[in-house]
Amino acid sequence: MSDHRITLDWSRGGGPFERGNYNRDHDVHFSGGQTIRNSAAPGEYAGNPQASNPEELLLSALSSCHMLTFLAVAANRGYTIDSYHDDASAELGKNADGKMAVVKAILAPHVAFSGDKRPGDDDYLKLHERAHAACFIANSIKSTVELRPTMRNDA
Repeated sequence: MSDHRITLDWSRGGGPFERGNYNRDHDVHFSGGQTIRNSAAPGEYAGNPQASNPEELLLSALSSCHMLTFLAVAANRGYTIDSYHDDASAELGKNADGKMAVVKAILAPHVAFSGDKRPGDDDYLKLHERAHAACFIANSIKSTVELRPTMRNDA
């Protein structure tokens, strides 16, 4: 078992604080020393479009976890991966309880293999299915997560 922590800091900074009119920007500090500027989603949630937002952070955690698990699964089976790219997306909407939630995430990884051992189409999809089944983040959320992987062999 492991423990993971962040520190989050927000301040009004002397600005207004009233319904619909307050600063949403905040800093998220990670234990490794990184800090990111986060906000609400832009548009109807009035967030800073130059900052990340919770929905993007959830999607990035899901995409990153799937990739790291996929790399481990592929390496354990003797494949060599040269690159991994994911054009992931998340849909915000009302869940079955009528509450706003990330109701769907789509991972669209594009993986380039090299070397003599390369998976066929069926084996490639099975690698992603194994990675998805073992991904800590995917196992922690209720949203539907779809996989739409593509493969490159032109390394």
